[in-house]
Amino acid sequence: MTSFTPAATAAPDPIQYLDAVARTPVGLDYKQRLVDLLRPQAGHTVLDIGCGPGTDLPRLAEAVTGTGAVIGVDDDPDMVAEARRRLAHRPGIEVRHGDAHRLPLADASVDRAKVDRVLQHLADPGRAVAEARRVLRPGGVFAMAEPDWDTLTVADEDVETSRCFARFTAGQVRNATIGRRLVSLAARAGFGIGAVEATVALYRDFQAADQVLGLRRNTTRAVRDGVMADEVARQWLTRLESEPFLAGFTFYLVTAEA
Repeated sequence: MTSFTPAATAAPDPIQYLDAVARTPVGLDYKQRLVDLLRPQAGHTVLDIGCGPGTDLPRLAEAVTGTGAVIGVDDDPDMVAEARRRLAHRPGIEVRHGDAHRLPLADASVDRAKVDRVLQHLADPGRAVAEARRVLRPGGVFAMAEPDWDTLTVADEDVETSRCFARFTAGQVRNATIGRRLVSLAARAGFGIGAVEATVALYRDFQAADQVLGLRRNTTRAVRDGVMADEVARQWLTRLESEPFLAGFTFYLVTAEA
C-alpha cells in the first residue's frame, strides 16, 4: 500500500537521481543524440554547463581525443566534488565550480558547449544561454536538451486524476515549458538556429517512470497539499503499478550556432 507520509515526499539524492536517469533507455538514447548533434571533434574544447557528477564528460573526452579538452561547470559543490572524484584519473577533463549565469570562462574560449536538463531549473535561463554565446568561438555549436513538462501524460482510465498529477508535477519545476522556448532563447542571444528536434520520452515500466517522474513522491505531495483526494490517489497508483503502464512527455533537442 502506498504510504502518504512526510518521508514519502522527500526528494531523492540528487547524484543518485542523475545517475538513474542517465541509465534509463530514454536517457541513454537522448544523451547520445545530443552528442551527435553537438559534433565534437578532435582538438576541440568542449564545455558541459551543469555537468552534475560528470556523467557526460568521459563521452565528450573520447570525442575530442587527447588533443582536445573538456570542461565541466556546476554550481553545486557536492556535484563538483563527485565529478572530480570520478574523473581524477582522466587527463584532459577539468571540473570547475561556477554559475551558469556567470560562466568562469573567457570570451570565445570554447568550440562546443552543451546544457542538459539544467535550464529548466535556472532563475534566468536566457542569461545562461547568452553566457554560452559569450564563451563560444565564432562558428561554435551550442546543444541544448530540455523537457516540456506541460506535455506530460500518464495513461489511466481516470483521466482527470492523471491530468491533476501532470499539472502538479509541472508546477514543481521552475521553468516547466523551457523545452519549447529553446529556439526563441537562442535567437535572442544572437545564435543562428541549427537542428530542432522533438521526441517523446516514453516510459512503459512503472518503476523506471517512478524514478524520473516521481509518481509516488509527487502524488504524496499532491495529497498533502489537498490537490488529490487520498483514496482516489491510492487507487490511481495501484492501477498504474499493477496494469500495463504508459507515460510520456515531449523532450526538445536544439542546436544553435555562434
